[in-house]
Amino acid sequence: MSNLDKIFIDGRWVESSSLEILDIINPATETLVARVPSGNSQDVDEAVAAAKAAFPAWSATSVQQRQQLLLAIADGMQARFDELAQAVSDSMGCPLAVAKWLQIEGPIEAMRLFAEHMDAVKWEEPMHDSIVVREPAGVCAFINPWNYPLHQFVGKVGAALAAGCTMVVKPSEQTPLQDYIMAEILAEAGVPAGVFNLVPGTGQNVGAHLSQHIDVDVVSFTGSTRAGVEIAKAAAPTVKRVTQELGGKSPLIITASADLEAAVRFGVEDVMINSGQTCVALTRMLVPSGSYEEAVAIAKEVAESLEIGIDDQAFLGPMSSQLQQQRVMAYIEKGVNEGGRLVCGGETQQVEGKGFYIQPTIFADVNNQMAIAREEIFGPVLCIIPYTDIEEAVSIANDTPYGLSSGVFAGSESEALAIARKIRAGQCYLNGALFDSRVPFGGYKQSGNGREFSSLGIEEFLEVKAIQRNVG
Repeated sequence: MSNLDKIFIDGRWVESSSLEILDIINPATETLVARVPSGNSQDVDEAVAAAKAAFPAWSATSVQQRQQLLLAIADGMQARFDELAQAVSDSMGCPLAVAKWLQIEGPIEAMRLFAEHMDAVKWEEPMHDSIVVREPAGVCAFINPWNYPLHQFVGKVGAALAAGCTMVVKPSEQTPLQDYIMAEILAEAGVPAGVFNLVPGTGQNVGAHLSQHIDVDVVSFTGSTRAGVEIAKAAAPTVKRVTQELGGKSPLIITASADLEAAVRFGVEDVMINSGQTCVALTRMLVPSGSYEEAVAIAKEVAESLEIGIDDQAFLGPMSSQLQQQRVMAYIEKGVNEGGRLVCGGETQQVEGKGFYIQPTIFADVNNQMAIAREEIFGPVLCIIPYTDIEEAVSIANDTPYGLSSGVFAGSESEALAIARKIRAGQCYLNGALFDSRVPFGGYKQSGNGREFSSLGIEEFLEVKAIQRNVG
């Protein structure tokens, strides 16, 4: 990985106009792993200008040309698989073995799938006596998160390239390293100058200026609901399209007919993967009252079996930063003060004297009015809530300002599906199903708007034009 002292604009690595620097700290070892520029509004202006200038030619390319380019990018990612995994592991502290399958394999597949998804888009179709065409929306600004940095990069960049848009990408301040590799991969694959531009920096500087920029047509943001609201406000005066993938407090309904041990194990591991730093984590486990204590005991056993660290056996890495560790610990303290029963975990931990780790934490005796059941904690914390019947379970599941994800574990798929249809959320995982980038991803309510992945993800970056013919 090279050029970490520069930013990528108009197909070239150039000096930032800013003198500020972002220190990239590995939260597992607390060591400095890299420094990158922290861009400013002048950098953003130059990047947006490059994207705007590149748009006419790029938007006129054929579907087939863009499909071949996406496949070349995926091949480039595969060739640099180990570098991408190491970059994510170094900046997030994610165990390298976990980073490979959790953080890298899926994004490579998703980039390749965008070429396939393009065949499902109705680029041009007759409608009555007219022709309806779908055209690239323009210059896009992408503001990405730190928890799944390559995954969200691909969800935005892959879709926008497929649509024929140009873009400026702002990675998270904590995890920009894989984006530097991706800039090299895109250039080597043949992405024309100006189509892709990379400006690292803070949300207050780069993110805010991108959101309000007059020449940006679409903003796509992944992160907290609080930040999403601010981005929407900044974008409002220019009436640009804003898509958002925001917070979640997702339920997992386990029915009386379910295999309790399998269901609880799935639920615990779902929350603890990536150290709980997953927006779609099923952090509220709803269990029939008659099986409640048995479920709590199983959850405790599973949680305590999960290894913390960075070696190949580790399941959980650290929190992304010391600040994130402090935030999660404050929620754990709040849960105890609210009357939750701390079944296991709840403590910080270090590995070889280093790292911002938190033990896998289970709360029982939780009701849905507690802060730990209503607010997104973004750490390895699971709340287990009892219910008396399915109607109450669905009511609890939907009693949240969020609607990003959900799950149902039942004795049969038909039973699980009937319950899933009643849950107001953008996804529902039945009986242990896993994330699938071949289908649309996004949320209801305060979990955001718009969709990523699949052909619907591409359509977020398309405008619809009706060409009305005079046939009289």
